Amino acid sequence: MRVLVTTDTFSGVWTYSRELVSGLVTHGAQVTLVSFGEIPLPHQTAWMDSLHGLEYIPTAFRLDWMQEGVQDFHAAQDYLCAIIRDTRPDFLHLNQLSFGALPVATPRLVVAHGDVITWWLSIHGHEPAASAWLNWYRDTIIAGLKRAETVVTTSRWMDEMLRIAYGDAFEGHVIPPGRNPIYFNPFVTKEESVLAIGRLWDTGKQVALLTQHTHRLPVCIVGADNPIPAPAVPIRADIRVSTGEHDISVKGAQTESQLRSLYSKSTIFAATSQYEPTGLASVEAAFSRCALVANDTEVYRELWGDAALYFERNNAESLNEVLSQLNGDSELARLYGTRAYNRARERFTARRMVDDYMRLYRRLRSSKVTAA
Repeated sequence: MRVLVTTDTFSGVWTYSRELVSGLVTHGAQVTLVSFGEIPLPHQTAWMDSLHGLEYIPTAFRLDWMQEGVQDFHAAQDYLCAIIRDTRPDFLHLNQLSFGALPVATPRLVVAHGDVITWWLSIHGHEPAASAWLNWYRDTIIAGLKRAETVVTTSRWMDEMLRIAYGDAFEGHVIPPGRNPIYFNPFVTKEESVLAIGRLWDTGKQVALLTQHTHRLPVCIVGADNPIPAPAVPIRADIRVSTGEHDISVKGAQTESQLRSLYSKSTIFAATSQYEPTGLASVEAAFSRCALVANDTEVYRELWGDAALYFERNNAESLNEVLSQLNGDSELARLYGTRAYNRARERFTARRMVDDYMRLYRRLRSSKVTAA
């Protein structure tokens, strides 16, 4: 099977695509990977070196949600169509909703990793102000959803949000996110500390909830979502936010090994997001055997069930109370770390995710042939 996969280099979509593509090649698929956003640095593509069934084509076309992204959209779409004509894939796996309506006959699915309108609905409770760009964006997303054979989300919640924002004219399919457990170490001796990931100003991640109360244990906030290459010269970019009894350490971008170390040493991961279309950070924390303290939202309940502890939605005081509870009960913290780890092993491995996609590709291809 030949599969063309699109990705971007700005977000967790790159990590998601890394797991997907690695698994597809292991299954014997021939993969063409096309990236958008920026040309990646060598450290970002090092994982491709041992994948002999992969052809990688980087581009610098801007994404649909970016300022002036609309100016690149048609050129990016034409370029994708040219690649499809040259490589003749059996299936398109499009990680951008806007490419779902590509004018080619190849069967395709699109994956919802987040979008402007569902973000606004989740954060503000209403859609963004009307504009010419928003009209173009909405029409483009709707066309992509309608044209795709199926629309994949990582949760039922995200499927419902898409239907609220764009209507019901698509077939939905839920495939939970996956990570390879080999990247994480659940057996390092834990330090009594809390880890969170997200920029302080990001109202979607809302890690700033951790800065509103005094905590009885150290808190570390990593203010960047994606790993960076190891710098030639060690630098310190930590900021201390005083809460009284303890300081909160706010770190800049970390290397992959630094993130792995932070995950493995932290007792607790604070999943504070109010908009979470994929949930990869909580999966990584769970594979590191962190106890999950999650915002009480539909998506976290769906992903983690009774394997996490929850604080009242978007409530900093409730978050502080749950953290204090775990800080005073080390056995409870270990119990929930193990619960999260076991649930991740059962539901959120990259192998399971790739197997689900392979079955879906085959079913959709068969349906397309039968319909023809």
